[in-house]
Amino acid sequence: MNTLSHVDGRGDNPKMVDVGHKKVTTREAYAQARVVFPAVVAKTLQQAGFMTKKGAVLTVAQIAGVMGVKATPQLIPLCHSLNLSGCDVELTLEGNDVVIHCRVSCEGRTGVEMEALTGASVAALTVYDMCKALSHDLVIQDVRLISKSGGKRDFQRDLT
Repeated sequence: MNTLSHVDGRGDNPKMVDVGHKKVTTREAYAQARVVFPAVVAKTLQQAGFMTKKGAVLTVAQIAGVMGVKATPQLIPLCHSLNLSGCDVELTLEGNDVVIHCRVSCEGRTGVEMEALTGASVAALTVYDMCKALSHDLVIQDVRLISKSGGKRDFQRDLT
């Protein structure tokens, strides 16, 4: 059975994992999030080229996602600060939804899945913030890790 890694030996005090003994490898992670719009809101946004009074929704959300990736250690208490080597945040339209794809990489001793999840989440929250004037019936869903590699356990979500 797996054990929690962010608690001490007694299991009652949080701790940052010591990764000093781990081998430096290329670590990569890919996460997604989805923002679901009511049909009328999606149509309004598409007709406006995803421009609102706050600006270009998809562009601002993309930048916010990158900022979220970089700010992960300040937001998630037990995350290590990492020297990131790559970050790609892409937003695509699928029907009435905006799907956020966040890929992060580094050369390090610990993975970047929290950075990828944080980037996707912050981008989704930014889409919500920029579009909430049109409706509060927006839904952020399916924030999830799609894959990670380079550590002790690789992961690939089955999307079929």
